Amino acid sequence: MNWEDDAMRITVLTVPDCPNGPVVQERITAALNGRTAEVERVEVTGSAEAERSGMTGSPTVLLDGTDPFGIVGAAPSVSCRIYRHADGKADGAPTVDELREALTAAGLPESAADDCCAVDALDLVGRDGRGRLAPDADGLRAVHQAVLRHFADTGSAPEPAVLEPVANAVGRTAPEVLAELAREDFLTLGPDGRIRAAYPFSAVPTRHRVTIAGGVQVWSMCAIDALGIPAMLGRDVVITSVDPVTGESVTVTSENGQTVWEPAAAMVFVGRRGGCSGPAAEVCCDTLNFFTGSASAQTWITQHPDVNGQIVDRARAEEIGRRTFGPLLTSG
Repeated sequence: MNWEDDAMRITVLTVPDCPNGPVVQERITAALNGRTAEVERVEVTGSAEAERSGMTGSPTVLLDGTDPFGIVGAAPSVSCRIYRHADGKADGAPTVDELREALTAAGLPESAADDCCAVDALDLVGRDGRGRLAPDADGLRAVHQAVLRHFADTGSAPEPAVLEPVANAVGRTAPEVLAELAREDFLTLGPDGRIRAAYPFSAVPTRHRVTIAGGVQVWSMCAIDALGIPAMLGRDVVITSVDPVTGESVTVTSENGQTVWEPAAAMVFVGRRGGCSGPAAEVCCDTLNFFTGSASAQTWITQHPDVNGQIVDRARAEEIGRRTFGPLLTSG
C-alpha cells in the first residue's frame, strides 16, 4: 500500500472475526474527527505473526508502528486484549478520548473541529462547577427537585398549582419560582406558564424515550440527558432512541450500574448550534443524539456545518450524563 508521506499510519491488528476489531475502528474514526491518517486493519493468524507485527492481544493499535497503550514486558499474543480505563472499567478497545490523546501525543495535529467551542460543548452547563443543580436559596432547589420527582413518578410535568405548597413554604408563588428557574435555564416554560422541559425531562415527545424501572416512561431532552437519568434517580432504565441519519434504533440498558449498548458501536455526538451560549433547549438539545456508529455520525456532522462539537464514545457520554445530572436529587 502507498502511504502519503505526511499521513500518520494507524494499524489495527486483530485475529479473524475479533468482535472488538470493528469497535476500535469506529472509535479511531471518531477520535480522528476529520484529521487525516491512513488506517489499515491487519488480520494476524498465529503467535509467530503476532510477534513479528507487535500484537499483544486482539485488537492492538499501532501508531506509525508504535503501540501507545503497550505494557512493558507484555508478550506477543493472539488472545483477546483487555484495556483498563481511568475509571477502572475494562473494555475490549481504547476509548475515543484515549485514542484522541494518543493521536495528539504521537504528533497528529489537532482537528479544527476540536476548537474552544467544541471543547466547551463537552461541559454542557458549566455554571462555575454547579452544573444543573439549582441554588438552594429562595426555594429554587426545592421547587426544581419537586418538578424532577414529579416527572420521574408520573412521566409528565407538574402543573404550577401542584408546586404551590413547596413555593409557599419560602414565601413565594410557584409561577415566580418557575419563571426564575426558566431565566437561569434549569427548565423551560410555554407561553401559558406551564413546564415544557426540566432537564433531563421533556414534557413533549422527543426522539429519546426512557423507561424507568417500575414502568414509568418519560421523554428526555437529548442523549446526554437520557444517560443522566439512571444516575439522578439511582434506578435502572432502558433508553430507546433513533439514529437521526439511518432511522435505526439505539438502545441503552442500565441495570445495577452496568450499561449495555445496542448496537455495540453506538456513540453520541455532543455539540452546540451556532454560538457557544444560550438556553440549552435552543443551542444544543437537538444536536445531542445517539448514532449507530461513526459513519452516520460523520454524515450528520457534514449535513450540519453550523454545529460545533465532538463524537464521544459510550464511556465519555455516560460520564458527562452522570456528572451533569447525578447530584440533582441528592443535594439539598
